[in-house]
Amino acid sequence: MRAAPTILHLDMDAFYASAEQAAKPSLRGKPVVVGGIGPRGVVATASYEARVFGIRSAMATAQARRLCPNAAYLTPRFPVYRQVSEVVMGLLGALSPLVEPLSLDEAFVDLEAGGVEPSSAAVRAVGERLRRDIVAATGLTGSVGLAGSKMLAKIASEQAKPDGLVLIEPGTERELLGPMSVRAVPGVGPATAETLRRAGITTVSETAEAGEAELVRLLGKAHGSGLYALATGHDDRPVVAERDAKSVSVEDTFEEDVTDRTRVQLELARLADRCVRRLRDAGRSGRTVVIKVRRYDFSTLTRSETLRGPTDDPGVVREAAARLLDGVDTTAGVRLLGVGVTGLADYTQEDLFAQAASEAAAAEAELPVPPEGAEAVAGEPTPVGEGAPEAPERPRRWLPGLDVRHSEYGAGWIQGSGVGRVTVRFEQPWSEPGRVRTFAVDDPALEPGEPLPLISPRASVSGEDPGGARKPVAAEGHPADPEAPVSGEAPVGTQDPVSAEGPVGAQGPVEVREAAVGAESPVSGEGLARTQGPAGAEGPAAARSLVGARRSLGAERPASARTSVRAEGP
Repeated sequence: MRAAPTILHLDMDAFYASAEQAAKPSLRGKPVVVGGIGPRGVVATASYEARVFGIRSAMATAQARRLCPNAAYLTPRFPVYRQVSEVVMGLLGALSPLVEPLSLDEAFVDLEAGGVEPSSAAVRAVGERLRRDIVAATGLTGSVGLAGSKMLAKIASEQAKPDGLVLIEPGTERELLGPMSVRAVPGVGPATAETLRRAGITTVSETAEAGEAELVRLLGKAHGSGLYALATGHDDRPVVAERDAKSVSVEDTFEEDVTDRTRVQLELARLADRCVRRLRDAGRSGRTVVIKVRRYDFSTLTRSETLRGPTDDPGVVREAAARLLDGVDTTAGVRLLGVGVTGLADYTQEDLFAQAASEAAAAEAELPVPPEGAEAVAGEPTPVGEGAPEAPERPRRWLPGLDVRHSEYGAGWIQGSGVGRVTVRFEQPWSEPGRVRTFAVDDPALEPGEPLPLISPRASVSGEDPGGARKPVAAEGHPADPEAPVSGEAPVGTQDPVSAEGPVGAQGPVEVREAAVGAESPVSGEGLARTQGPAGAEGPAAARSLVGARRSLGAERPASARTSVRAEGP
């Protein structure tokens, strides 16, 4: 525990949903849910407007639809979230060389290591400036907690939500923690909380009063002693700049159980390729290949095979995964498949002849590689076999929320699809709510598009907006109504932003989930100071793009600020 509140915890507010609202003007102030949109989909993030209806992260999308049928249900766009995360982590890296990313939208920062004066006034000023810089660079808001330990800094940021700053003065920790639920303590999950509840322990103060010996008796030596230390406010965990992942894995949940053995094998090969791409992106290799199979009855099997040495060869991982699948009965149906690699290393150790043969085979049968994150959303199996495709296949369905471009109307996003039609709203992050048009799903003028920056780049002198869409001009010099139907075509659906959504295909997994923000009431007591509201008068800079924001940070951000590789099980 430090004598000054020099540990900062940043948590972006409803990150995925806020990014979608920033990108889509028509959704601002409305309930937005990001996640799997199919029958087995799971909510990744809900906007604060959606949380009013009781929607939370990790909730089944079907349940969320029952709670708020008129919300916009959107497919995640992970490349966009990663791009914004890079900007935010760059801002944190400018504060200190010790930045510990926890996810795309959350990190600890050691301000003392960055030379910040160890006083409450100085660290508060740094926190407020960080909030303003994040808004200016991304258009999004984040909540900041400042305290003398990691646990308290995280609790402070939770109390600051949304768009606020809370500083916990040293010496007030026990008074602050006392009335909180024991679930507020890191490492206390549902099982531990239930064990403590049966013993009559529900709050942090009751946990501290129980004593270390009683907690050790209930939970074991390591867990009991650690919990007692945290409950009494003692947390000496340092901010660790580099957090090495123990494994890299991917998995898909299918909307309908897969019973065809060939299909299962193709999906497993596709997952193996995705896993290796992530492995290579992290600059690592792995020695043990693991597969995960969840069957129709929710029973889950894992199988693993340890290789002779670390590898990042997709052929080697595919073959090992296929061998492991040979011993698993899938005839009754597969609900989920996963492939992972553990035993990570920074080098490879392969038989050179086998590796050369594998690379030659890959060159002969080059497989199309969709953008990272896209395959997790679309769920389309990548064909495995000989012969390169003549051209990338058009998506078999248009998923709500994804970016598109029309040859005449420019950039937009999918509002809904079904019955052979797709509805597109043409708008940009810096525009007014845009017009809606409906097209045939196979309209050759409509193509998948690239995401636009959330902060407006410099407007074109020619009068065209950066999205490539022609500005609407009304007759007789009157301003055009962005909501008016175009060319007599009526929009599909009603006011529901995704009311035109049709049946979703056979896959729709969501790999990355954002933790739900709790709804705890604010903590009262001395030493807890809260600042909430707009992050400053500066606001988003109208002429800065995300790329420009990164450049404005100066040199390449330090390695300590790199986003960590999530290492969840396969």
